[in-house]
Parts: sequence; structure tokens; C-alpha cells
Amino acid sequence: MAMVLSYASTALHHHHPHLGFLGLSSRRICSLKPLKLTPIVRVRTPIPALSTTIVEIGPENASTEKVENSEKNILACPICYNQLKRRDGSVSTVESTTSSSFQCATCKKAYFNNGTYLDLTVSIGAKQYAEAKPVSTEVFRTPLVSFLYERGWRQNFVWGGFPGSDKEFEMAKKYLKPTLGGNIIDASCGSGLFSRRFAKSELFSLVVALDFSENMLRQCSDFVKQEKNFPTENLTLVRADISRLPFVSSSVDAVHAGAALHCWPSPSAAVAEISRVLRPGGVLVATTFILDGFLPAIPFLRILRQNNGQVSVSSNIFLSERELEDLCKACGLVDFTCVRNGSFIMLSATKPR
Repeated sequence: MAMVLSYASTALHHHHPHLGFLGLSSRRICSLKPLKLTPIVRVRTPIPALSTTIVEIGPENASTEKVENSEKNILACPICYNQLKRRDGSVSTVESTTSSSFQCATCKKAYFNNGTYLDLTVSIGAKQYAEAKPVSTEVFRTPLVSFLYERGWRQNFVWGGFPGSDKEFEMAKKYLKPTLGGNIIDASCGSGLFSRRFAKSELFSLVVALDFSENMLRQCSDFVKQEKNFPTENLTLVRADISRLPFVSSSVDAVHAGAALHCWPSPSAAVAEISRVLRPGGVLVATTFILDGFLPAIPFLRILRQNNGQVSVSSNIFLSERELEDLCKACGLVDFTCVRNGSFIMLSATKPR
């Protein structure tokens, strides 16, 4: 069985070509069309925005309402969730300068910007305690994997049905239209593959690139420095735990999580946290590997699933479409919609007003 699990893990991470052509038949929510990705099958009424400025989206020149001037003082202590303040007593914002320090008025715990990212993890400052994380988390903290992520690793996801970062970005923008002009958290951002796109698009007043991996955030910073005229004022790098988000409740307009959900140690804890920080009307857009997209290729997983429920391979957790919808609903999100292609799924869900 250990050998079979190892093979399943390898098959997933290398994304064999046959995976992109697998998947179950279409259901009432998702469209499963391997060669043509058309997001949003279940039509959802757009959420009214807070103002009415027209914005142009991509090559389609579609116009939409834009949320203007969202507050940027959204940082909170990851322990008590009370708003952070600068050491001088002023309210903190995510437009933190190098060497800025912040303190929680309740916990008295201090947090610092090390010049590359603002560290808002619970364990910051601990000298003896090192928090153990699953293999799927720790592997992305290594310098080698962080370096390779945009230099070949992520490109291999095409074998699992992922359409490519440019297409995924265009698809995500359509789901995010109701929140344009507000702030967005790119959760588990990796090396900033989408964070940088969001920042350069100037569709959001603020982009927070958030990841637990220090080396991924350093890679993101390096990529930003290599680009000329990059709008650095719109992008802030934050190190944090996805299950303990350092943001004030109901302060975030949108959360994007690209190819990340299956790597989270507890998807329910993470989605519950995302639901907490989203404003009423806020939108979650996420992509991941869908279990029933590659299940037929690995028959033993079907047997394991029937006996043990959710399938975990190499510390990754893979859910079915219906489980993802149920997860969003259980965490207080509504209007679940998605599009599928092989083992790829992009989903969207909204926090009710």
C-alpha cells in the first residue's frame, strides 16, 4: 500500500498527460469541457458594488462597477484578531514601510517587517518553539522548490487540466468583478504568480501576497524587483498561516487562492478563516485539483474513498466537487459556482450580505 500511495503522489505532482482528459459527467453546478473553459454555469446575480466607477476588464473591454477607496487598516493580531497599531500608537495599514513594527494592544505581542515581508505568524518571536507543518507545507518552504515554482514546477499543472496562469487570471477576474477597486488577499500566493498580476492590473486598491513560506515570499520580492515600473505601492507581502489570518473580521473584499486548497492542512479551518475576514458580499475564488477528476485513473483511491471518506496523498487533501460546495456552505459562503477541466476546478463563493 505504501508503494501505491507513493505512486499516487508522484502521479499527482508530475501530472501525467492522461489526467487532463479525465473527469465525471457534467452536473448541475459545473461544466466539464476539457478544451473550452467557460466559467460560471450557474448564473449568479452580481453583488452591488459600493460605487459606480466604470472599469475595463481585459481584452473583452467589459465594464463593471468598481469598489473605491477600501480601507487599508485591515491588519490584525493573529492571536486575538484585534486591530494592530504601530509602536507610535497610530493605526497600522498594510502599506508598511521597511522596519515598521506593530503591536497588539491586547496581547502586547510585537510584529515586524523584515524588509521583505511583514511576519504575522503566531510563532514569531519564539526562540525554542518550531511549529511542525505537513510535508505539503514544508516542501514549499525550501529554497529549491521556491526557486523552481515558476521555473517549471507550476507549468506542469497543465497535465492536470490547469489552463495556464494567463487564462486562469482572466477567468478569476470574471468571478471577481463585484469586488474590483477593493482589496484582495492572494492566499498561499507562492512566488507571487498571481499577486503580481493583480497588482499590475490596478484593478484593486490593495493586493496582499500572503504565504507561510519565507522563501516563496523572497522569490516574489525578487520577481518584483526585476520588473521595471512595477506598482510596488499596490502590493504588500505578508507571512501568515492560512488557518489564522491576520486581518480584521469583515475587512477584505476578495480572496484568491491559486492551486492551494489541496495543500492546506485543514481546508475547513482555512475556508472558515476566509469567511471570517471577507466583507458581506466579498468573494472567494480558488483553484485546486478535484478528486473525481483523476479518481478514475487511480482505481484504488475509489476503494479507499468508499471506506475512509476524504483521500489524503502525501499530506495533500483532495476533495470532490460536492464536498467543496458543502465545505463553502458549512463555512457560511453561498452562491457556489465552478468550472472544471479534468482534475482542475475553479470555484467561487460569496459571503452573504
